[in-house]
Amino acid sequence: MKKVFAAIAAASLLAVSACGGSGDEAGGESLRKVRFGYIADYNGTSLLAVAGDQKLWAKHGLEPDAKVFTNGPLQITAMNAGDLDYGYIGPGAVWLPASGKAKIVSLNSLGNADRVIAQPGITGLAQLKGKKIGVPEGTSGDMILTLALRKAGLTNDDVERVPMEPATIVTAFAAGQIDAAGIWYPLLGTIKQRTPDLVELAENADFADQMAFPTAFVAGNDVAADRTAAVREVLREAMDYRAAHPDETVQLVAAMNKQTVDAVKADAANSRMLDAKTVDGYVSDGTVAKWLTGMGSYFVGAGKLPSNPEPSTYYLGLP
Repeated sequence: MKKVFAAIAAASLLAVSACGGSGDEAGGESLRKVRFGYIADYNGTSLLAVAGDQKLWAKHGLEPDAKVFTNGPLQITAMNAGDLDYGYIGPGAVWLPASGKAKIVSLNSLGNADRVIAQPGITGLAQLKGKKIGVPEGTSGDMILTLALRKAGLTNDDVERVPMEPATIVTAFAAGQIDAAGIWYPLLGTIKQRTPDLVELAENADFADQMAFPTAFVAGNDVAADRTAAVREVLREAMDYRAAHPDETVQLVAAMNKQTVDAVKADAANSRMLDAKTVDGYVSDGTVAKWLTGMGSYFVGAGKLPSNPEPSTYYLGLP
C-alpha cells in the first residue's frame, strides 16, 4: 500500500486552463473523465460544488460526470460494478473500504448529523424495545442506531429493524408506519416539517468519547493512480476554498442541490469541515489512524467486519 500511495503522490498532474466539457481539450491534452458519486447534502456536495465553480477539475486535467446517490453503500456497489470511479461516504459506510471494497482517498469532515428519532410519546432509548425502527443498512443511520441500542442495553433482537431507503424513512415516519428511525440531516429536517413534535433520542455527539465520525471520499480499487492523484488535489484545493469561503460554499451547494440557502446553512452546521492542512496534521500525529482503528473495532462488534484491518491498507493518505 505504501508503494501504491507513493505512485499516486508522484503521478504527474495535467495543467490545463479550460473548464471541462464533453470532448474539451486544453493545452493539447484531452481531459480525463471521472465518474463521481455524491449525496445531495452539504457534506456530500460541497467540495464538488466548489470544484465546479472554481474550475478545479479542468485545472487538474479532469472532466467530472457527477451522479447523485442516496447513500454511500450504493456508490461502492456501483464502483464494484464498474459504473463509478469515485464517491462520497458517511462514517457508517467506512466498513466497506475497510473490508477491501474501495480505498479512501481523502477525509472530508467530522459528522454530527446522525440521529435516532422516535414518534411523540417515546421519551427514552429503553422504550424502543419491541418498536418498529426504520434504518438504511450499512449507513451512518445504521451506526447511530446500533450505538444507541447498545447504550440502552438493547440488541437488534429486542427491536424490529426494518431496512429502508433514506427517502422511504421520511415518508414512513411521517405516516406513522414506523415508531423510530436511524437517519441524518438534512432528511431529518424534512421529517420535522411533517412531524414537528418528534423526539431526538441520540446523536453522534453522545458517543464522542468512544469514536469519531469522519466522512470521506473513496475510489474504486481499479481506478488508475494518476487520476486518483489528480482527484485528490482537486479535493484538497476545494477543501481550502470551503474553509476560507463558507458563505459562498453554502450558496454553491444550494444552487447545485436546488435547496434554500437557509436549509443548506443549517445542514452545514451539523458537521465540522476539514481543510487540507488540518487533515495532514491529523495524519502526521496519528489521529486519523486512531479514528479508523476505533471505527474498525465498532464494525467488528457490529458484525460488519471479521477483524479490524490496519488503516493504511485502505486509506491512501496514511504512510
